[in-house]
Amino acid sequence: MNTPSVRAVRPEREILTRQRLPYFVGVSGETVGAQGLSMHLVVIPPGARAEPHLHRGHETAIYVLEGRVETRFGADLSQSVVSEAGDFLFIPPDEPHIAINLSATEPARAIVARNDPAERDRVEPYTPPPAAGG
Repeated sequence: MNTPSVRAVRPEREILTRQRLPYFVGVSGETVGAQGLSMHLVVIPPGARAEPHLHRGHETAIYVLEGRVETRFGADLSQSVVSEAGDFLFIPPDEPHIAINLSATEPARAIVARNDPAERDRVEPYTPPPAAGG
């Protein structure tokens, strides 16, 4: 691999992630040779939600640029926090979660950073346990 150097990255196209959300890949091992982080733009379409997932062994930091997003987390995804434009959000490693755009008409946009240059490789789908009383 080439030695990393200062580089500007302008994503040319969106990709659909394992979380089932559109990403615009920015800084990563693949794009610039990053060795310890990745940073991307995620767009959650109006009324859309991510698939339940976790990031094995890696922290996630999110800065919401536009919109209001509910993040459900925990083993049964019953805990919740709402973040909106101007808020930062931290998700610890291995924490199951989903992101939900609370607007039915406007997309939500956020910058997502992880301490993993190949973060897409370590996203794992998550299936919450059945609700008590079934």
